[in-house]
Amino acid sequence: MAPPRNSPDRSSTPSIDSVSLAIIEQLQEDGRRPYAAIGKAVGLSEAAVRQRVQKLLDQGVMQIVAVTDPLTVGLRRQAMVGINVEGDLDPVADALTAMEEVEYVVMTAGSFDLIIEIVCEDDDHLLEMINKRIRTLPGVRSTESFVYLKLRKQTYTWGTR
Repeated sequence: MAPPRNSPDRSSTPSIDSVSLAIIEQLQEDGRRPYAAIGKAVGLSEAAVRQRVQKLLDQGVMQIVAVTDPLTVGLRRQAMVGINVEGDLDPVADALTAMEEVEYVVMTAGSFDLIIEIVCEDDDHLLEMINKRIRTLPGVRSTESFVYLKLRKQTYTWGTR
């Protein structure tokens, strides 16, 4: 999964008009789609599309990235990990965010204080991540792991549906 690495503060989230949403939708279908083709689809010039895309990037509304299939690049184990923390969540969330294997970190309300997704080379790597790196963080009280057996759906169409 590839949500934005650092989501913008919701209180300062820019409003997005229907044309910008249409541009985002075009890029979600194909992140390499030429600006001229996008312009034709949304009714703008190539230059206007280029400006809007740059503004959306600058505002942190979207990112344009290459998304890989972890299995094809040697990462054979993915897991969701629920974490309960004693005290302030921020230091634990910051430490997890700094770990290369951690794809995203979410502060939650409910059974867990934090939920993370990690992508590892194999089961030994996953065990090392959970046992030696995550559980040993100051403030981590407990973890519960949900190992992925098969990915059935993964989309990146947030914000346009």
